[in-house]
Amino acid sequence: MTGGVAPSFRRQWWQWALAVIVVAAAVAPLVEHWLTNPDDQRLVDLDVYRTGGQMVLEGRPVYDFVTPAPQLLPFTYPPIAAMLATLLALMSWEAAQWVWTAGIYAALAVTVGYAFRETLGRHAPWVFAFAMVACAYLMPIRDQVRFGQVDILLVALCLADCVARRPWWPRGFWIGLAVAIKLTPGVFLVHLLVTRQWRTLSMATFTAALLSLLPFAVLPRDAVEFWFSALLDPNRVGSNAATTNQSIRGMLIRLYLPDTLTTLIWAAVVAVVAWYGFRAARDAHRAHDTMTAVALVGLMAVLLSPVAWIHHLAWVVVVLGAIVGDGRDPVRLRVAAGVWLFYVVPVPWWGVSLRAAEIPVLSPVLGKLVQNGYGLGALALVWLLAYWLPKRRAASVPAPLAEHYSL
Repeated sequence: MTGGVAPSFRRQWWQWALAVIVVAAAVAPLVEHWLTNPDDQRLVDLDVYRTGGQMVLEGRPVYDFVTPAPQLLPFTYPPIAAMLATLLALMSWEAAQWVWTAGIYAALAVTVGYAFRETLGRHAPWVFAFAMVACAYLMPIRDQVRFGQVDILLVALCLADCVARRPWWPRGFWIGLAVAIKLTPGVFLVHLLVTRQWRTLSMATFTAALLSLLPFAVLPRDAVEFWFSALLDPNRVGSNAATTNQSIRGMLIRLYLPDTLTTLIWAAVVAVVAWYGFRAARDAHRAHDTMTAVALVGLMAVLLSPVAWIHHLAWVVVVLGAIVGDGRDPVRLRVAAGVWLFYVVPVPWWGVSLRAAEIPVLSPVLGKLVQNGYGLGALALVWLLAYWLPKRRAASVPAPLAEHYSL
């Protein structure tokens, strides 16, 4: 994670072992809860991935099946994802659940290690354990385990590609893989373009294109079905008006305005947010604050997408790492604690309950605001990372250093 991790690990191996035990004990209740859920409610998205892999192995149409009732979920990812999911299909359902859940926490560990690397220092095992446990209880991360989702893996891939200091892989490869698996990480291609990281952009684009075109040779029927039919149907992923859709479009849909007006407002708001967010990420990159740049681009993946479920907000882990920084500024630590708490409690569902209470005046207005809390919170985080954090960082260092930072 940093240049001194290997020597530190050798010196502190017993502390790291204890830290792993602490993390395992802390997340055990989450794992036990979701992996003993009723079978038709357990890791339902993992079931989609695995069934998609089975369709490939059996030579059946990937985009025609739905999982058994009551879920009835179709496969919504690019065909390369179905090809990769054949590895899951080769396992029993029980084995796949455990392997995937372990993979979720491994990806979270990679994300935490990179996101909080400035904070780790001499007490790396205990800081890492604390950050792991805290992030494991964020609602977007809890939902990774609840549904068996892939988002935290994509976060880890994009983050590692952007912030690794001496990567052993060609930089851009992991971003390209993430884009090929689930299109929303494509916002990183925009970021690489805006920041003129041409070599990384070329590798990411080449990898994404290669993995997207490969299924046309292997699964031509499914490739055509996805790119020219399934991709164009936003309702395949579920009700776009559902509370769990915390994208800008989801929040606007819940206003129940005429469809044409909703689309026009959405296009205008998305244009403004994209301009502000990508510009701020470019500025952070130029200031050598790569973590903040990645956090901003990750928030763009959530806000600009037509559909962004709560588990897509796994990017909050990177946001927290950017806010905490080196951990020396108590104001930034308090702000990070507030952001953490906001995304631990089920804010959107409080809004649903408030609206159901039918309190005159209060329920319709406040209830809807709270129902959109995670999406509105993501917008606030964009402002916080783009405007507040640079000013706070400059204010917390001596004047000569602040002047140097501003250059």
